[in-house]
Amino acid sequence: MSELSDTTGIINQQKEVSPANPNYNLIENLLDPGSFSELDALAEHDCILFNADQKKIPGDGISTGYGFINGRPVVVYGHDNQFMGGSSSRIHAVKICKVIELALRTGMPIIALNQSSGLRIHEGVDANSQFSYVFYKTVQASGVVPQISLILGDCIGGAAYTPALTDFIIMIDKQSTLFLTGPAVIKQATGENVSKEDIGGGLMHASQTGLAHFLVDSALEAISLTRHLLSYLPQNNAETPIVISDSTARQRETPNIEEIVPHDKSLPFDVKEVIAEIVDKETFLEIQQLYARNIITGLARLGGHVIGIVANQPNWLAGCLDIDASEKAARFVRLCDAFGIPLLTLVDVPGYLPGKQQEQGNIIGAGSKLMHAYCEASIPKIAVILRKAYGGAYPTLANRGATDFIYALPDAEISVMGPEGAVNIIFRKIVAAAQEPEKQRELLITEYRQAHASAAYSAKKTYIEGLIPASHLRNRLISSFRILRDKISGHPARRHSNIQL
Repeated sequence: MSELSDTTGIINQQKEVSPANPNYNLIENLLDPGSFSELDALAEHDCILFNADQKKIPGDGISTGYGFINGRPVVVYGHDNQFMGGSSSRIHAVKICKVIELALRTGMPIIALNQSSGLRIHEGVDANSQFSYVFYKTVQASGVVPQISLILGDCIGGAAYTPALTDFIIMIDKQSTLFLTGPAVIKQATGENVSKEDIGGGLMHASQTGLAHFLVDSALEAISLTRHLLSYLPQNNAETPIVISDSTARQRETPNIEEIVPHDKSLPFDVKEVIAEIVDKETFLEIQQLYARNIITGLARLGGHVIGIVANQPNWLAGCLDIDASEKAARFVRLCDAFGIPLLTLVDVPGYLPGKQQEQGNIIGAGSKLMHAYCEASIPKIAVILRKAYGGAYPTLANRGATDFIYALPDAEISVMGPEGAVNIIFRKIVAAAQEPEKQRELLITEYRQAHASAAYSAKKTYIEGLIPASHLRNRLISSFRILRDKISGHPARRHSNIQL
């Protein structure tokens, strides 16, 4: 009878301890009602030094387990920052590794609710060594199952590394932070006075480093966004995202695109208005909205099927490619390729951003990352030239060898550089010697445009598949992606490519 009583006591203890974790309620809100099954709820740390043995609770300040989101199984873990400052112990690492291994065995997405002050100093190298396995397992899961990290408070030192290895990071404005060394350490080492927001705030990472893919205003908004984001992602890299064939997925013409895109190649416009016309109504989810705003990345549905979108943004730096934009787009292309999400590229680019800062910052290396990502990706890829594709940015974003279909709107231009720039270089002396220099220059610009820059020229040479009227663009893209749905990759066998890093 006493053994039965002991067992009953343990079961009751397990039922009661976990809700003490403030993130437990958020886990419940994240998952379908009543679907969370906690694992290792009675696990405790085994450190006996520095009075740590006097500080123990079942679960050791982290909840791990599995549940369902809209009926789809996922694994999840969440820190308790109220126990020992949310510090990460050796047992934390063991518990996290177990659910990552479960996700890899079963092909389930991994969702982490992060809030940790870093590795538990009481444990020293024990925690440090064990967490190396968390980093290793997270990298092993990369590109196999989707990994989403919610940053609910401070994540410091080693605790900041794991989110950085995942596919998506969601931060809460004025609440989340990610940094390696805190203000006190920085003050001691360099004499600088900084705040946590300065070195690791959500807005900083969303707009300056690009580490945060989404910035929200509350934990509940982060939960809602996570559920929405997951609807665009497959369970794993062997499956495809859910198809939603409702009334918004039907074919329809897109005459408004002709009104949105100016005929004057130098005028700005918002490419997100073009995206909204092309994709199924209200399905575009922009990623890294505040970072490198001269290029747009995001997920959407087209004809019910999920696609990724990369688009130059003409109303920000004229849509030029720079270092940040190149690296932002490169990682997104690789994300899409990892999970079999077809890619649409909307091109309106005058070239790479010129300047000393860009050259010294290694724009060549950054641009090569983007080109490498496109050329290596084996997913269906379609590019549309909206107005112009000049210079090295053209074979980067619409590489003829790497892109399945390249289309252009009828008035688009494709050239090694804009006709105006080409005339300034080639015919500089002729223009200067003319009786009416400006008239001569305009004639030469027209001649160069007709000779080389017109998209019709590229279509005649088979450099692109053809010219598509703006009103037919959505329907053509739906049919083209449908043809490419069963595309077979033809890459040669190798260990891996050597991407510019």
